[in-house]
Amino acid sequence: MKNFNGTVLFLDRSDINTDEIIPAKYLTEITKEALKPYLLEDLNMDSFDSNTDLEGKQVVITRENFGCGSSREHAPWAFEVNGLYMVIAESFARIFRQNMFNCGMMAIALPKETIERIFLTFSGKETTIETDLEKNIFVVQGGGEKMEVPFTVSDYDRSLVEAGGWLEFADSKY
Repeated sequence: MKNFNGTVLFLDRSDINTDEIIPAKYLTEITKEALKPYLLEDLNMDSFDSNTDLEGKQVVITRENFGCGSSREHAPWAFEVNGLYMVIAESFARIFRQNMFNCGMMAIALPKETIERIFLTFSGKETTIETDLEKNIFVVQGGGEKMEVPFTVSDYDRSLVEAGGWLEFADSKY
């Protein structure tokens, strides 16, 4: 099972699409490792630089409709190869979300009010998350503040995460 704890990268924008996550010109790469330097290369946000802001981050917190656009496994793969195993957002494009779980990673949707509270409390501060998958709680800490945030994950998606992804899950079951 992957590690769902670590330092947070805040992306304060809705509708971040798969072309911004990993530009289409890199989809001919044949290994996940080849995708590594291009994660979020085309993300256009005033306060974001993919060359410096990704270093040391393990979790993304963002707004609604994350992973919209073209359906491609390369987008979760680009996160995976960079050690970003969890994305927390208000909502996800369905295929992106399931591709994350199929890779043994987590795409967790939280209510808009909860995401807003997290942004207001922690954005702009060195922030970490600890995930208690058994209790379905995130502990978010930064700037002297601490917040416990409950989340839900289906039994099936939990099984994928615990197995390490769909292939490992299928190998253990079939």
